[in-house]
Amino acid sequence: MADLLNSPAAWGLALVQGLLFLLAAPLLTAWVRRVKARLQNRRGAPLLQPYRDLYKLFAKEAMVARTTSGLFLAAPYIVFGSTLLAGAVVPLLAVNLPTAAIADVIVLAGFFALGRFFLTLAGMDAGTAFGGMGASREMLVSALAEPALLMAVFTLAMTAHSTNLSSVVAYQLDAGLVLRPSYLFALLGLVLVAIAETGRIPVDNPATHLELTMIHEAMILEYSGRHLALMEGAAQLKLMIYGVLISNIFFPWGIATEFTPAALLLGLVAITAKLALLGVLLAVAETVLAKMRLFRAPEFLNMALLFSVLGLLSHVILEVGA
Repeated sequence: MADLLNSPAAWGLALVQGLLFLLAAPLLTAWVRRVKARLQNRRGAPLLQPYRDLYKLFAKEAMVARTTSGLFLAAPYIVFGSTLLAGAVVPLLAVNLPTAAIADVIVLAGFFALGRFFLTLAGMDAGTAFGGMGASREMLVSALAEPALLMAVFTLAMTAHSTNLSSVVAYQLDAGLVLRPSYLFALLGLVLVAIAETGRIPVDNPATHLELTMIHEAMILEYSGRHLALMEGAAQLKLMIYGVLISNIFFPWGIATEFTPAALLLGLVAITAKLALLGVLLAVAETVLAKMRLFRAPEFLNMALLFSVLGLLSHVILEVGA
């Protein structure tokens, strides 16, 4: 089994999985936008529009302010690279890939923190008021979101006796359909964290350019050309990663446990269906909800932490003793 996992075919599959993350992330963003447009009685942009936008940005010249340093130029590559590495450790089509050795929730949180650190530094590096404002808001959100994320996944890790994401998914598959209160609370907590971390309504609005309300957009206002394309691509990747986390950790059915063509095809169909459903639910939520005031964001994230803690306590009280 170890020889099979370290075979060139397994490493090739791990590479294909990383490329799928890269290629499918804009499509998920386009799907959410399209469903929102339909719910608002609009035609909406075609599903290939994000790809066209990224291509257009890569073809444009990158303009850099004179007040910036080398950090400003390096930040897009670091942010995009760290987000892509985070996607590489999340099981997408199959479990027990060679990259599963580093597929730990602590590693995932570390990649996210690395990208966020350089994103906020880049927002302040240009010396603009909006960049500093967006950076401070981003750190406020992340400081409250990360504990809730770790607590939610630790609830699952205590059940599977591992913080390795591949092991958690494999345990869920072996256990079958089991109704656990801890899983429900952990799911609610992770969903709220995903909304905040990806800058979606009601915490942030990725489609707005109103200076007094935006968080993520305020930090990348000074970017253009290929640098802006990398930042936008990283944001799309992050949405994809959280969608796959929610789908494959709490609803792992369909993910491949063997590296056969039939199992991999079933895994591809399953994750496509689950992400499409999540995209519809996200579009409906963003249509019926309005963006909250920034000062209410801590309440939103405190609710996520509360759900995660309740999940952990439910596991200790109701499931460990049983």
